[in-house]
Amino acid sequence: MTSADHPETRHWLPDGMEDLGVAECWNLLRHEEVGRLAVSIADHPDIFPINYLVDGESIVFRTAAGTKLAASVLGKGVAFEIDGYDAIAGDAWSVVVKGYAREIEHMLEYFDADDLPLFPWHASVKPNIVRLTPELISGRRFHVIEKATLDMPPPDHDKPYMPPD
Repeated sequence: MTSADHPETRHWLPDGMEDLGVAECWNLLRHEEVGRLAVSIADHPDIFPINYLVDGESIVFRTAAGTKLAASVLGKGVAFEIDGYDAIAGDAWSVVVKGYAREIEHMLEYFDADDLPLFPWHASVKPNIVRLTPELISGRRFHVIEKATLDMPPPDHDKPYMPPD
């Protein structure tokens, strides 16, 4: 059950967005499979799509050696984001997790994580398992307005795009 099921418990922000509680954010995280991992290494930001799994109150993903692994475990912190759209309700939502990632290296923890139903979507070998431990979890939901309510003319797809001056 979510806060959407109980309108009296929903927390609306002044701009019309709903501030999601931590429990609601974890619920959304548990029901998705793909998110984006944001890292920074040598002062260069990067974003990687990853498939993941929630394990307790952490996020686990597999990766091969490379920038994603190095930036995740050597950086000062990471961010992880998922989002979605409920076409029936007309609501869009986003969850952001900020925290620290570490490669799982202790044998027993690795075996436990290796038994999770987390499988790479790409055929390359991904032997490294990384655990993201959150320090901050936040989420928002808002109702998507219809294009007709914007009072804008429809795009003319016959004309080439001209950037503003």
